[in-house]
Amino acid sequence: MKLVTLTKEGRYALGVHTEAGIIDIEQALELYPPHTRISTNVMEVIEGGAFAVQALEDYIKTLPKGDNQAFKLEESAIQWGPCVTHPNKIICVGLNYRKHAEETNAKIPEYPILFNKFNNTLTGHLHDIAVPKVTNKLDYEAELVIVIGKEAKYVSKEDALSYVFGYSNVNDLSARDLQLRTQQWLLGKSCDDFSPLGPYLVTADEVGNPNDLSVKTTVNGEVRQSSNTSDMIFHCDEIVSYISQHMTLVPGDIILTGTPEGVVLGLPVEKQVYLKPGDEVTIEIEKLGALTNRFVEER
Repeated sequence: MKLVTLTKEGRYALGVHTEAGIIDIEQALELYPPHTRISTNVMEVIEGGAFAVQALEDYIKTLPKGDNQAFKLEESAIQWGPCVTHPNKIICVGLNYRKHAEETNAKIPEYPILFNKFNNTLTGHLHDIAVPKVTNKLDYEAELVIVIGKEAKYVSKEDALSYVFGYSNVNDLSARDLQLRTQQWLLGKSCDDFSPLGPYLVTADEVGNPNDLSVKTTVNGEVRQSSNTSDMIFHCDEIVSYISQHMTLVPGDIILTGTPEGVVLGLPVEKQVYLKPGDEVTIEIEKLGALTNRFVEER
């Protein structure tokens, strides 16, 4: 299942992507009341797990067919929100692709390098993102996001993926001049809207092996990153298990798993051209759709 966050008059609502269009669950429930309880926001679905997903699937099957239904939306008519709206934690893994570590002349890490971001960084597909006045070196980073579906503490690598609800795309935007100002990366990673997330939250059953997915970034139509999640140094099961040894993961937590080679920082200095107002960046990971944002001047 592909879950979508709809923005309606400043609040978030649940949508489901189908072959026939996006179903506005809230609108559908008003028109066609269900016989059982149906979750109406993405955090409830994540917390409800397989039962909530199955209830949604069963309910959608009861809805009338046809393109002219009031509860069906064209993607062009949607104001997208982040596909996970209120994560308890945003945990990031740095330098987690071998070729990316090599392009930045960084030592291959012995353990996952962890840092965090905050909810102020979350935004959605097709939202404009202001280039902060405080940076001259804004960089893109295509990343696979793991969304936790069950409370996880001290889980084994073998069991780790059973705690995952699903996956999504994120652009882990990085102000390199701020990131590298000190040994702590947080400042360069946590400006407003620095984690556009989406367009879909895709359930784990539709994704399969998360470490066999193609990853691509285009900037103004030019391919900048082209790789595969198989190049991760620490694979998704290792990441979930490792983090769970040190903190309890809860439903809705998101983990950004690192970026492949091809970022601006990895280029020779004379070839580094950072993001500027007017640029458009698309992050596309196999099975997860394409996340696009345009950059604008900060007011």
